[in-house]
Amino acid sequence: MLAKITSGAIVGLDSIPVTVEVDIASQGLPSFTIVGLPDKAIEESKERVRAALKNAGADFPARRITVNLAPADLPKEGPAYDLPIAIGILVASGQLDASFNGSVFYGELSLDGSLRHTAGVLPNAIMASKEKGKSLFIPSVNAREASIVKNLKVYPVEKITDLFQHMAGLKSINQYKKAKVKLDSALEYEHDMKDIKGQESAKRALEIAAAGGHNVLLKGPPGAGKTLLARAFPSILPNLTREESLEVTKIYSVLGYLNNDEAVINTRPFRSPHHSASSIGLIGGGTRPKPGEISLAHRGALFLDEFAEFPRSVLEALRQPLEDGVVTVSRASGTLTFPAKFMLIAAANPCPCGFLGDTSKECVCTPGQVSRYEKKLSGPILDRIDLHVFCPSLHSDKLTAVSEGESSSLIRERVQKARKIQTDRFKKEKIASNGEMSVRQIKQYCSLGTESLDLLKAAISQMKLSARGYHRIIKVARTIADLEGSKDIKPNYIAEAIQYRVSEEN
Repeated sequence: MLAKITSGAIVGLDSIPVTVEVDIASQGLPSFTIVGLPDKAIEESKERVRAALKNAGADFPARRITVNLAPADLPKEGPAYDLPIAIGILVASGQLDASFNGSVFYGELSLDGSLRHTAGVLPNAIMASKEKGKSLFIPSVNAREASIVKNLKVYPVEKITDLFQHMAGLKSINQYKKAKVKLDSALEYEHDMKDIKGQESAKRALEIAAAGGHNVLLKGPPGAGKTLLARAFPSILPNLTREESLEVTKIYSVLGYLNNDEAVINTRPFRSPHHSASSIGLIGGGTRPKPGEISLAHRGALFLDEFAEFPRSVLEALRQPLEDGVVTVSRASGTLTFPAKFMLIAAANPCPCGFLGDTSKECVCTPGQVSRYEKKLSGPILDRIDLHVFCPSLHSDKLTAVSEGESSSLIRERVQKARKIQTDRFKKEKIASNGEMSVRQIKQYCSLGTESLDLLKAAISQMKLSARGYHRIIKVARTIADLEGSKDIKPNYIAEAIQYRVSEEN
C-alpha cells in the first residue's frame, strides 16, 4: 500500500514542499530504504522511527519498506522527516485510516515516541500557509513560533500516540492559540549609557548610528570604554517592526536558536564574534550553506572588538554585505542569498601599543609598526564606515564624577522618534532606515540648500572624499536632521556629519 504525507525541506531561509511517499511491498525480504537525496541524519531516522513506533505500541511491519522524499533531486537534511515517515508507515501498513489533505507534518522523534525540538519550524509554517495548508502538526515545544503565522491551524504534538488518536478520532489535539507578538516591551539591559563616564562624542555617534542604521568605528587607547560603549548600544536601539521581527525570527528558527518560550525575536540582535572567527563563521557558508554572524545580526548590530586583529580576508569579505545588505554564498550544491542588513560597530586601538595620540601615556611604537598596523584595515572597508570616532582616555575628574550621564531610555526615545520619521518617509520603498538609501533615494529624499552644498563641496576638495564618502555624509546628515525633527538638512548637520568621516586624532 502507498501513503503520501506532506512535509517541507529548508533551502536557505525558505521551505519547499516535500512529499514523503511510503510504500510497503507485499513481497520481498524485510528492509527499510530511504531515497531522495537524504543526508546522514535522515538515514538514521530509520532506527528512530522503528524504535518510536514500537515503544508507542504500534506494529512495525516486517516487510520491504521504501520511503521516497520527492522531489528526488533536492538534497534533504535534518531529522525533521521522522514524523511524516512514521505517519506514512502507519497509513501504508493499514494501522491508521485518515485523510491528510492540506496537512503538513514536521518534527524529530525520540525513541520513546515523543517529539523533540526541531529547527526550521517557522519557514515550514509560512510555507504551509502559502500552500493553503489547513493544518500543521509539529512538536509542542515549537508550537509558539508557528502560531504567529496567519491563516494556519497549528496542532502541538507531545507524542506520536496522541497524533494517532487524533487522526483516528479517539482523542483530539487542541489547536494552539495564536501567540501575541509584543515588540515594544521594556527590557532591562545589563549596560546603560548613564553608567559610562565621559565619551560624549562617542555616545552622540552611537545615537546617530542607532537612529539611521549607520556603521561606527570606535578608536582609542585601552581602557577608554570602547567595548563598554558597544555593549550599551543595544539599550538605545529602536523597536523592531513586525516585518523585521519575522525576518530575524526566520533566521534563528532555521539555525535552531529559538528558545521554546519565544514566539518571535522581539529585540534587535546584537552579535559579538571573537576575532578568531573564520570567514565562513562570519559570512556564512559550508558544504550546505548556512547563515553566518552577519545574518544573525540582521536588523541589529554586529560588534567586532579588536577590529584590526581579525584576519584581513575575513574583513574584506564584509565589503559586499556592508554595501548591499545581503550576502550571496555560492557552492557546488547551489547558490543561496541570506539577508545581512546590520549595523557594524567596530572597536580598535590606534596602534599596537594602543596609545598613539593619547595625552596621558606616550606611544612606544615605531612608525613602521604603526604603518603596518594601520594597513590591516583597508581603505575600502574604512570607507564603508559612516562614523569614525576617537575615544580618548578618561581623566581622573571624569572617572570619579558622581553625576550620571544621560540614560539609555532617554536616548532611545529620540532614536525611536527618528526611526518613526524614516518609516513614514520610506513607506513606499523597500528600505527601513537612512543608512539603506540608494543613490536614487538620496537624490529624492535628501535635497540640499546652497549653503549646505557649498560646505559639502569644500569637504570633498579638502578631504578628497570618494563618491561613497560623499553619499554617506549626506545619509548621516539626514539622520541628524531626523533626530532634530527638521525636514531640511541644514549646514550644521552637514558639518557634524563631515567630522565623523575621519578620526579626531588625525
